[in-house]
Amino acid sequence: MARIYAIGETLLDVIFRDNQPVSSTPGGSMLNSAVSLGRLGAEVSFVSDYGRDHVGKIIDDFLARNGVDTSSVQRYDTHKSGIALAFLDESSDATYQFYKDFPSRRMAGIHIPFAKGDFLLFGSFFAITPEVRDPLLRILKSAKEAGAIIVYDPNFRKPHLHELDELKPMILENIGYADIVRASDEDFEHIFGVSSASQAWDMLKKHACSGLFYTANKNGVDIVADGLSTHLDVPAIQPVSTIGAGDNFNAGILYSLYRKGIVKTDIRDLTQDEWEEAGRRGIAFSTDVCMQYENYVSVEFAGRLK
Repeated sequence: MARIYAIGETLLDVIFRDNQPVSSTPGGSMLNSAVSLGRLGAEVSFVSDYGRDHVGKIIDDFLARNGVDTSSVQRYDTHKSGIALAFLDESSDATYQFYKDFPSRRMAGIHIPFAKGDFLLFGSFFAITPEVRDPLLRILKSAKEAGAIIVYDPNFRKPHLHELDELKPMILENIGYADIVRASDEDFEHIFGVSSASQAWDMLKKHACSGLFYTANKNGVDIVADGLSTHLDVPAIQPVSTIGAGDNFNAGILYSLYRKGIVKTDIRDLTQDEWEEAGRRGIAFSTDVCMQYENYVSVEFAGRLK
């Protein structure tokens, strides 16, 4: 049976509103996606690293309870698990403060038995972190050779703009591995200075990408592929927290393709209806997560879809 692998950073998110803590929950972009997929009953594995400390145990137990396989997680005896403080503003958007304690050599011993029909989701700042770059590239190469579908989300935040000259070559290399890119209008503006889905696609198709989901918050979602350009509106909501919105859009895309049994050779032949179905799943997933402090779709939402 096909399996979804999500590779990324692990943190314990402590969420603040009006400078008071209101929630704590395991986080990290790809972890958020993996938990939502696990709640939906997908065969999903999380690929990451964290400590054997108390925080690491909280995270590990939580992943197990939500159906996420952690056999590809590297655990550290002498380093602490990461913590992120997330401060919500009046629009429920977050700014972050991170506390991390990683070794200089990370994830070197992780090997994944990819098979045709599997999926790999990767991205965020983790995917351009020097300490994990070599093992990540080895995993990406293995996934590509096995025929897995690779989905990339750059999730590039404004505070890293001063590092862009150094980081952009790695982002482009990541795009070169991706079959599908899901990125926000802000991502493309920050990284490439483009401000429309068509401009973004002109850049992506040079790297053999098969499809783009271009998300623009309340302005909706543009989906672009060879011979296809379509737009989806999003519902107007009053969010509780926007943490995990993009991560769960990614989970919605993957869940749609996973349920249909799509394999890599199918992607360029997807119909407009199939692309739009994946986009609508993404919108539904991200809308649900915005209505709560958890970073994943609710158990009730997952139960309705199963």
